[in-house]
Amino acid sequence: MAGAIEIQPVTGKAMLDRFIKVAMRLGASDPNYIPPLILERQESLTPKTNPFFQHADVQFWLAVKDGRDVGRISAQIDHLNPQTAEGVGHFGMIAAEDDPAIFAGLFAAAEAWLKAHGCKTALGPVNLSTNEEVGLLVEGADSPPMFMMSHDARHTGPRIEEQGYGRAKDIYAYICSVADDLPEPILKRIRKGLPAGVTLRMVDMKCFSRDVGILTEILNDAWSGNWGFTPTTEAETLALANNLRLLIDKRLTWFAEIDGEPAGFMVLLPNINEAIRDLGGKLLPFGWAKLLWRLKVKGPKTGRVPLMGVKRKFAASRRGQLLPFLLIDAVAQAARKLGYERYELSWVLEDNLAMRRICDAGGAKVYKTYRLYEKALG
Repeated sequence: MAGAIEIQPVTGKAMLDRFIKVAMRLGASDPNYIPPLILERQESLTPKTNPFFQHADVQFWLAVKDGRDVGRISAQIDHLNPQTAEGVGHFGMIAAEDDPAIFAGLFAAAEAWLKAHGCKTALGPVNLSTNEEVGLLVEGADSPPMFMMSHDARHTGPRIEEQGYGRAKDIYAYICSVADDLPEPILKRIRKGLPAGVTLRMVDMKCFSRDVGILTEILNDAWSGNWGFTPTTEAETLALANNLRLLIDKRLTWFAEIDGEPAGFMVLLPNINEAIRDLGGKLLPFGWAKLLWRLKVKGPKTGRVPLMGVKRKFAASRRGQLLPFLLIDAVAQAARKLGYERYELSWVLEDNLAMRRICDAGGAKVYKTYRLYEKALG
């Protein structure tokens, strides 16, 4: 029937390409939307190239109306997520035209799949892991997103709420000026020199796999008390690190040790969105050359800190409390020399008060808010 909406499970590469490109088409009219690299999206959403699929069940759907792709959604169950044992499953990758019938059809498919797999609650958007893109942008759509952060149409939140979803948790992105020093009391402590037993070092690119393992260990320990935390596997971290290896500047990736034990780390990545904004998601025929020139010659002006942490055993100690600021200072000094102007610290849970205090004390400001929604499945 003309105008009927058909919800189709995604099968095969051709449909996956449609799944990726429908969101790009829907975002094209938004001046702050940045098309992702299609190749990166294909690898991220394919079981053979993303280790996430080794411990998760995933299904994608397309909404089709009058022969046109008009929306998409995913549903997934991550068996490493502790909330899975409580009956929580995730939806994600949501993007659709501003039509309540399209949203209703997509969510009906995702919820039915989650219920069939034993879930009692749907939570999202999570794209695809809680260690990747999380939450729907609800404040801050007046500026483009940083690398690996979502940018959603303004109508999406209200349409999700129409399907019976309520706010579960808000997540913040903080922005910080590289030109601004840390507050004077913190700088005064830092300028006294490193406390006894504390050492800082840059990532060793010759021992890259070893340092990725150290980072994974610290990350899983530091974040273990956070709401919704899912431990990341070393295979996932290594796959991500290898994909981003060309972007990693050792001067912007630092580790801290206390008494010889790895205790903390901080990673600042160049905001690749700055360099791919006009590529339309394509690297061929000339996208590769433009991307490399913009990153390696022109140099980025913005960056993002996607990963940062201090082991919990050290976090309450005097030395451990200073580590985040020592790391921020080391990274900021290097970023300043490299011509960076701003960097984002994201994402930070609304109730992660320890990290929020660090951001506030360092002079960072909340400039984007993302929201997780939840619904009990009858």
